[in-house]
Amino acid sequence: MDNQGLLRVVNLKKTFPVSTGLFARGATLLKAVDTVSFSLTRGETFGLVGESGCGKTTIARLILCLDTPDSGQIFFKEKNIFGFDTAARKRFRQKVQIIFQDPFSSLNPRKKVGSIIGEPLLIHKLIPKKDVKDRVRALLDLVGLQQDHFDRYPHEFSSGQRQRIGIARALSLNPELIVADEPVSALDVSIQAQILNLLIDLQGKMNFTYLFISHDLSVVELISLRVAVMYLGKIVETGLKDELFTSALHPYTEALLSAVPVPDPAHRKTRIMLQGEVPGPLNPPRGCIFSSRCPIVNKDICLHKHPSLEEKRAGHWAACFLR
Repeated sequence: MDNQGLLRVVNLKKTFPVSTGLFARGATLLKAVDTVSFSLTRGETFGLVGESGCGKTTIARLILCLDTPDSGQIFFKEKNIFGFDTAARKRFRQKVQIIFQDPFSSLNPRKKVGSIIGEPLLIHKLIPKKDVKDRVRALLDLVGLQQDHFDRYPHEFSSGQRQRIGIARALSLNPELIVADEPVSALDVSIQAQILNLLIDLQGKMNFTYLFISHDLSVVELISLRVAVMYLGKIVETGLKDELFTSALHPYTEALLSAVPVPDPAHRKTRIMLQGEVPGPLNPPRGCIFSSRCPIVNKDICLHKHPSLEEKRAGHWAACFLR
């Protein structure tokens, strides 16, 4: 990792015990995250994309120290976050914040907006208590809200305004990394564009880093510099956005890209229709995890061995035997 490195995830694994029935003996392990590695550099936006249930949010929870991995490490400024004591972990959580997916349930309905945004400042004691109100009002202005919103409750706002409140709360501690977990998926399309533009503008002003999690490739393409594609708990392809979107290597990525709507009716894509059901993480395929749906599967190789993530081109990695 170069001197601009901020976060490094190394061989991260996380399983959850799941009971498979009333008379089952013990619990089966669900592999939510399986040997995932990636790194983030300062000031970039790294997109993490994949279908629901592929492990994206579990990775976010691990980075935020809300869950503990079975194995693997996460380094923040080259320090292992799972080795932090209580004081170091509190400082780390000041520097790493989250924007939640749901702008309704992520805000306390019993607290006013000023209290919601100001609470992190009071907990971490970054500024004198007498200055908190002025800081909150500045944050409201920064995210495009009005000063009189300070004394209102969350139910008085639209979904887009609520997400702006959540963004202001995330910015209150001047974080270096913001984990944006599907931050626009619950919003109307027109509001999505406004929030995405706000996120881009804020990053330009404050130079923090985004880990941007989404299942929407068009959103990821708009905001990200680099992209990683996940499938059943593993990263199957990663690289610079422009190259990945124009010259995808993994068959799963190609199928996802073929499904993205094109606004020009005169331009038609050839849709790649994947066959079969999505395998469950409780019982993944024995070889390559994509082998049961892959249109180019080689039964002599893909059904028996799992491909490792390899650099196929400069800066472009894929886990596929046939590419």
